[in-house]
Parts: sequence; structure tokens; C-alpha cells
Amino acid sequence: MQQTVLSKVLVLENDPDCLDHLKQFCDTTGLIGVRVNPGHVVKVLSSTLDLGAILLAENYAGTRTETRVLARYIRHSRPELPIFLRLDNPAEGDTADDLTTFASGIYTREDISPLKQSLDRYLFSLLYPDSLVNGIMELSMNALSQQFTDLDVSCCQPSLVRDRIIFGEVFTLIPLESSWFKGYMLLQTGEAGIMQRVQAGDPSGGPGRIDFRRVNNVLSEVTNLIWGAFKNRYIPADDPGTRSPVQVPIVINHAHQYVSFGSDHPHLCFEYTLKNRIGEAVVCFQQWFVFNLNWSPERFREIPEAMADLVESGELELF
Repeated sequence: MQQTVLSKVLVLENDPDCLDHLKQFCDTTGLIGVRVNPGHVVKVLSSTLDLGAILLAENYAGTRTETRVLARYIRHSRPELPIFLRLDNPAEGDTADDLTTFASGIYTREDISPLKQSLDRYLFSLLYPDSLVNGIMELSMNALSQQFTDLDVSCCQPSLVRDRIIFGEVFTLIPLESSWFKGYMLLQTGEAGIMQRVQAGDPSGGPGRIDFRRVNNVLSEVTNLIWGAFKNRYIPADDPGTRSPVQVPIVINHAHQYVSFGSDHPHLCFEYTLKNRIGEAVVCFQQWFVFNLNWSPERFREIPEAMADLVESGELELF
């Protein structure tokens, strides 16, 4: 199985030759490089832009000392993100308070191979079968289309994200477990978009008083639709589960829009946009799959689509 899921990385580099080299590197290693004006770095880091890692050049902020200040800020504001540092002379980075103490990996202009090793360790540590990624995207888009019948649903390229930043104001969380995985699905969205749909008389909102509970109901219904399709497609009725009582605490900090599942692995992220007939984005959803307690993709098995439809309709039962 090959890794086809991409990941966004923030490229903090100002050397033209290195930028060309990194662009080629990103194109061949499943990375989406995102550049930022040096004067806007703090603003970007304080936003909800979800990232997998940061590529930082030694003198990006002007001097090595100034770049060390920036690296310290990155470590404080986005501690989940690994910093991969490009040094001009690695032999100089040997003091305890040096810039290199903030780096999860170091590479040079002459030898970029350590960067690939660091990515494999910190970002591409889990592999996802293509058919699973495509299947999740398909069944999730179908569920959203069922709930929002007059909107067009699209999905960005699935990505790996190390950030733990919550998207929107409301989310649902549902456990996932089979003999080869154990974790959670998180579905997140903003309240305003769905509330506007309900206020406009969207049938999916249902009758009654319009308040935040109606938004909750819509999100719960979508989650149930996705969960039902996922279960029918990837969890046979005779699957014994993990048979493991192990659990880890889930930490949610609303003040900092932060959620942690007790695992250092990046999570699989999908972003869905629902547009009206004139192409305006009306509702956006972000979906995470976090396999924090068990992940054995070599044991992946998919129930054939035709059989899954019969199981879902109740015409067929697996035993």
C-alpha cells in the first residue's frame, strides 16, 4: 500500500535555490507547501490553518538569533507541529539553548534526505489504504447530499494533520472499533451556516423553534448516516472487535479550540464544502479519523459494495 494522502506544511524559507529544491521535494513526497510573508507568520500561526509540519530555514527571520525567537514562539503556540530545520552549517548547532533544540529534524541544502526520514517518522507514520480513503470520502459525501439535498458537495484532497485545533463551534464524536482499528470519528462544523439553512426553511431542519438544538440535530443525523455507511462497508457483523479494554482520556479545551486524543500520531482529515446553485459556499464540515488505540491496515477488508447495500437495507445479514 502506498501513501497517497497529502499533508500541508508551512515553508519558512527565503533562499530561492532552496525554495526550488523544496518545491520539487514536496511534489514527490505528498506535501502541499504553503508559504507566508515573514511579516504574517505570527498571524498565520494564530489562525486555525491545519498543518502537518513546519520547514524552517536557519536565517529565515534575519539572523540565527531571531529565527530562534521565532522557533520558540512556534513551539509555544503550535507544540504539536514538528519543526524541520535547514542549517547552513550543522556543526555550529551544539549549544544547549541553540536553535536546534527546537528541531525535530535537521537537513541541509546539500543533503535533503534527512528531511524525508523525519517526515516518515513524524508525519507519514501511519499508512491508509487507497480504497479506505476513497470510500470514506464517498460515503461521507453521500450522507451530506442526503441531508442537504439542494446543495452540491465537494471534498478537498484528504490530508494528514498533526494540529489539534477544533474547527467551528460544534462537533460530534463517535467511537470506531473493529479487529484492525480502534479510534474515533470527529465531525465538525460552524453553527451559523446550518442555522441559516434552518431559518430559510430547509426541510432538513424540521419543524419547531429555531435554536442551537436544531443545529445539533442536523449534525447528529449526518454523523449517524456516515457511521451507518462506514459500519456496513468496513465492519462485518462477525468482526470480534479489538477485545481490548484500553482507553485513553480525550482532552478538550474550548478556550484554546484544542482537542487531544492521547496519541502523537497525525489524524486523517477530510474537508467538505456545500455550495448552493450559484456556487456560494453555504456550509463547511471538517472530519477527522483518529486511530489512536489500534491501527493494523494490513488486515483491512472491505465488504463488497453490492453486499453492503443489501446489509444496510436489511435484506441481507452477515454472520
